[in-house]
Amino acid sequence: MRAYLDIETSFSNMVTVIGLYIADSGRLIQLVGEAITPENLMDHLNGVRRIYTYNGNRFDIPVIHRNLGVNLRKNHESRDLMYDCHRNNLKGGLKAVEKTLGIARNIFGRGEDDPRILWRKYRVHRDFDALERLLEYNREDTLNLLLLEERLKYGIRAVGAEKVPVKSYIRLV
Repeated sequence: MRAYLDIETSFSNMVTVIGLYIADSGRLIQLVGEAITPENLMDHLNGVRRIYTYNGNRFDIPVIHRNLGVNLRKNHESRDLMYDCHRNNLKGGLKAVEKTLGIARNIFGRGEDDPRILWRKYRVHRDFDALERLLEYNREDTLNLLLLEERLKYGIRAVGAEKVPVKSYIRLV
């Protein structure tokens, strides 16, 4: 099985959201705040052989290891799509690559939509709109990894899904 993983962090580099898309089942999982535990993460990765990320080998996976003590590379293959992008002369962050490849998104993570600011608004002011915006941002990051992989595999003009099919959604807060 394949999983696409993206995390969000606070200003102090603590994991605030883990987004997982289990491609074979169409299941989207978001672990939030106190629900981010080694047990929850590993339960949802049960049966997953390969984890796809963007810059995950340098950021997401080491941050998860520091925060949770879980070394995802120990029991899973890791495919960091950033390096595939670099081999295809696609440079920059995920949003820049998405734009080049025609992958749409609604939230760009800048200004008031910075995930760290959204998390702080939720934690300090119990701003549930900020939490929803943060989770939407994470969903786009997570699901767009599958679209990115498809564009890299089949080309920018390839006929394929413009949206990733989500058959079930689990949110643990």
